[in-house]
Amino acid sequence: MAPSFDHLRDEDLDEDDFDVDEVDISDIREKYEVQLEQGYDAFVVVDGLPEVTEEQKPKLVKFLLKKLNTVGKTREDLIFMPMGEDGKSMRFAFVEYSSPAEAAAACRQLDLVPLDKKHTLRVNKLTDVDRYGREGRIDDEYTPPKIEEFQEKEHLRSFMADPSGRGRDQFVMFRGESVGVFWNNEKDTPENVVDRQHWTETFVQWSPLGTYLTSVHAQGVQLWGGPSWTRQRRFAHPFVNLVAFSPNEKYIVTWSNRPISIPEEGHPALSVEDDGKNYVIWDIETSKPLRSFAQLDTPAAPAAEGDAPKKAPKFPWPAFKWSADDKYVARLNPGQSISVYELPRMNLLDKTAIKIEGVVDFDWAPATVQRDGVKTYEQLFCFWTPEIGSNPARVGLMSIPSKQTVRSLNLFSVSDAKLHWQSEGAYICVKVDRHSKSKKSQATTLEIFRVKEKGVPVEVVDTIKDTVINFAWEPKGDRFVIISTTEPVGATAVPPKTSVAFFCPEKAKGNAVGNFKHLRTLEKKNSNAIYWSPKGRFVVVATVANTQSSDLDFYDLDFEGEKPESDKDLTANLQLMNTADHYGVTDVEWDPSGRFVATWASAWKHSMENGYHLYDFKGEQLREETIEKFKQFQWRPRPATLLSKEEQKAIRRNLREYSRIFEQEDAERISSADVAVVEARRRLLEEWFAWRESIVQEVAEEREIYGLPADPAAELIKAKTSELSTDGEEQVIEEIMEEVLEETEEIVQ
Repeated sequence: MAPSFDHLRDEDLDEDDFDVDEVDISDIREKYEVQLEQGYDAFVVVDGLPEVTEEQKPKLVKFLLKKLNTVGKTREDLIFMPMGEDGKSMRFAFVEYSSPAEAAAACRQLDLVPLDKKHTLRVNKLTDVDRYGREGRIDDEYTPPKIEEFQEKEHLRSFMADPSGRGRDQFVMFRGESVGVFWNNEKDTPENVVDRQHWTETFVQWSPLGTYLTSVHAQGVQLWGGPSWTRQRRFAHPFVNLVAFSPNEKYIVTWSNRPISIPEEGHPALSVEDDGKNYVIWDIETSKPLRSFAQLDTPAAPAAEGDAPKKAPKFPWPAFKWSADDKYVARLNPGQSISVYELPRMNLLDKTAIKIEGVVDFDWAPATVQRDGVKTYEQLFCFWTPEIGSNPARVGLMSIPSKQTVRSLNLFSVSDAKLHWQSEGAYICVKVDRHSKSKKSQATTLEIFRVKEKGVPVEVVDTIKDTVINFAWEPKGDRFVIISTTEPVGATAVPPKTSVAFFCPEKAKGNAVGNFKHLRTLEKKNSNAIYWSPKGRFVVVATVANTQSSDLDFYDLDFEGEKPESDKDLTANLQLMNTADHYGVTDVEWDPSGRFVATWASAWKHSMENGYHLYDFKGEQLREETIEKFKQFQWRPRPATLLSKEEQKAIRRNLREYSRIFEQEDAERISSADVAVVEARRRLLEEWFAWRESIVQEVAEEREIYGLPADPAAELIKAKTSELSTDGEEQVIEEIMEEVLEETEEIVQ
């Protein structure tokens, strides 16, 4: 190693040998100068350490090494801890990792991590310390920061204050190259709020609470909102394909099928660590990326003994699933484990994934559940594993952050399973498709976990003899609808005949929920989709994306009419309110108030009679509009109500009084609309009279200019009269009149 400048002797330097002013070595210095961004990117600076002596230093290094090795590989000899002149450490250390990626992981996962009760680590890249802290970057004298004047921002939820006072909802339509947001006017033409050409390149999407409208471009994702529809956020993910929000709009996940490629000149938001990744998780408030992930290969599902190997399942979306309170996000490692990350640091919970052999799928509870007898905070997710060898299939309910399995269930002869949470997390139904011993026939059982009850009991509904192809819980309720078929499930030229079945609990004492019982089954249907009103009670059972049928059936499960004797002990009274038909329908969606249903035929799926229909909750069609190249219709979601449960109950009790006010307002609006039509017609008539008078006056002025009489007809009559009077002769005018005195009709033989 060459000696440093401090080790050279004065006699070793001969000033006559070279002249600094004459020799230009700038090109050599530029060629061989070490760039910190390249030479020290595997180094980190660890601050916040306790002050120790030289004798205590080895003990601290070993203790620190345990923390450092949780995110990468380093050794004692790669940790340099400077000592001060007083013989005590300076409370920081330089650490070298085996790779820049490990150094980046240390900054991300160890920063702000407690070392002990009194000390918290601060971890930064050495290159960042040099870049931002080198001489000249920090002023020696303190300069107070300049506080910019407060600029009031637009209210992002101003859409909740409908200017008409009618509590209307908004929706977005994507047709052709134009995207527009509209107020719903029921039977009348929707009121346009904003309409822009080329607002998005692929699709639009509302955020879960309706705060933002998402547009997707080759450069990334943009969020729009406020009364003026200005851009609120931007996330630069090149060639992004899909977007998913966390439930409370704190975070957003973007995915591209093309791995990220960071150019040499850098990227405005992403770094070299994100190169080659497909997913990015962003903080919406700051528009900063939290962490990126690469695409996982989806392995084929395990096949039973004697069966042919199964194909790999389709690409799963969303790949990252969120807990109800946005505190955790989890990702499935198919067949191996579930990785749960804590927000906002995006560190792996307990620094390790939850190993579950063979795990196929999992899903978080959509609400924070308070289980009976459990007072500690927890989030729940449900998972299932298939039969592997002689081991049965298993369904488990796990608590986070404790990672304890609070309930599990073993299942046999399982072909497939699907997880269906109720909106409040009170129940989860595991739809289990079971095969017979010969594997020639298949039937479905429903395993319903009563999550809020003590011990999480499981109720089995095994009266279904067919295969269930669709299942849907009533939102905020305890009833559900299933669609089943006796024919084999799969792609067929002619869609199979289906049956629609309704289930509800028995009546029970107090607030208890009775056992689930079969209410009604409708046979020989073509239905394949279920759409519950977000407020419950009403449900649309539809046939979508079917070239032979496009039925829409509107049901009421709390019909106020007479209840059949067989249903006296059940908590539902089923009534078909109306049926409708929308040819080519591809999508159905309720508005957030539960008052209206929109159905549309998207040009993304076919080009026949594209457009949308609007119905009320009873199934009466309010509006129909055919639009060429109609692609997308989405109701704008609403945030959760601010009213307490007591206030909501009071409103329900006094609903009749409120309804009178609403009916009066509707009548006044209709009458005012009629008055407006009459006034508009009268105004048009008055405008025509005024125009006619102006034209008559203009013609009179022109006749005067050209010396023509003001009234040509009067002049002609006057001239004719004077001509007759000048002749002086009387004229005799003879008129020949023919009069029929009698008329007879004879029949000639």
